[in-house]
Amino acid sequence: MLLVAKTYWGGAPFNFRRPPERANVTPLLLDTVDHRQIHGLFWTPESTPVPSIAVVCMHPRVDFTRHYSFPRLLEAGIGCLGANTRNPNNDTDTVHEQIILDVAACVAYLRDIGVRSVILLGNSGGGPLNALFQDQAVRAPSDRISHTPAGARTRLESYELSPADGLVYASAHKGEGRIINQCIDPAVLDEEDAFATDPALDMYSPENGFVPAPEWSRYPPDFVERYRSAQLDRVRRIDEKAKNLAQQSLNAEASHADPSFLRLPPDEQRQILLHEAFEPVLVIYRTMANLHYADHHLDPSTREYGSLLSDRPDLMNMALMGFGRICTPRAWLSTWSGLSSNADLMKTLPGIEQPTLVVNAGKDREIYPESDAKSIFAAVGAEDRTFHSFPNARHYFEPEFGAKDAPDVEALMDLVVDWIQERFA
Repeated sequence: MLLVAKTYWGGAPFNFRRPPERANVTPLLLDTVDHRQIHGLFWTPESTPVPSIAVVCMHPRVDFTRHYSFPRLLEAGIGCLGANTRNPNNDTDTVHEQIILDVAACVAYLRDIGVRSVILLGNSGGGPLNALFQDQAVRAPSDRISHTPAGARTRLESYELSPADGLVYASAHKGEGRIINQCIDPAVLDEEDAFATDPALDMYSPENGFVPAPEWSRYPPDFVERYRSAQLDRVRRIDEKAKNLAQQSLNAEASHADPSFLRLPPDEQRQILLHEAFEPVLVIYRTMANLHYADHHLDPSTREYGSLLSDRPDLMNMALMGFGRICTPRAWLSTWSGLSSNADLMKTLPGIEQPTLVVNAGKDREIYPESDAKSIFAAVGAEDRTFHSFPNARHYFEPEFGAKDAPDVEALMDLVVDWIQERFA
């Protein structure tokens, strides 16, 4: 059964639509301040080995080393550093308070080689990642996040973080947690049984207003209200479970550090060490259940039916591919819980004063004009802020299936290049 949206059939939609011309590329292995290493590609114009302006493009898990924005940026003389975080293609254990240090390593590298202006280009999940980094970088060290939502120390107060000079948010969502708040299925009755369902909360039941895909449904207002409330209730239940599991590990760590540990019998010591080492994994069933997938009346736009990942979210809801399906408790709390995560544009944008560009794609099937784009822009704290919407563009500004040219990418880059050059050239 093929459920993945055709957007992905021809390869990753966020890669080059055409290769860069007259450009050089340098593979990088960058050290982070917390002793991890990340991989990246630094693209530069042939005529300018060290450009005065460079863009950093990253995502919590997706490989943006060949991002579709790079060819036009390079033509304009702007360097492009595409890098992976420490969790490439796998966000099972992604903790945002850690991966912002991967962004920091990229910014530091560009500063060290002499780049004058650094711009963070946040596409999709790269937006909340960049904003959390910038929010922490502009703060005094003592004001930074001291502990992750799971209770572990971040040590952010001890690191030197150099903030970027400007930020671009292209089809950026509010945060993975905010996505989950909207797409987790509240009808799940048992976290151990994917088929245990409360019929009164099933958005894919005709009794609640659903009609077979690809016809649009229309859900009654009272159902929408109950549904959204129940979604947050389920997130709270998973939060509680994740926090309990995380606390068990912290308790074992504290017992190990206690001087009395060495006086315990060997078997008791071993049990404490096993509990400290134990890393449980949460399985989050059914995370493809956003009412917007099936009902475009709730937040009207020019989008097609379904989600970014599938034309049949009613079936994809039961498949492995989905948001936050498998994760550690610390990753759930830091990345996927819309109630606990710090990687939330509504929390971070107000404190960022650097020039900010927010770009909306009108046909996006995961980010919506009223629910997301307009509220994101309203949260921007920078005095120099710009909003632009491309009504017929998709999430990655990709063209129709099978087309080689991407006119929406070109239109987007006309805007982005001009915006950068006006401020930093």
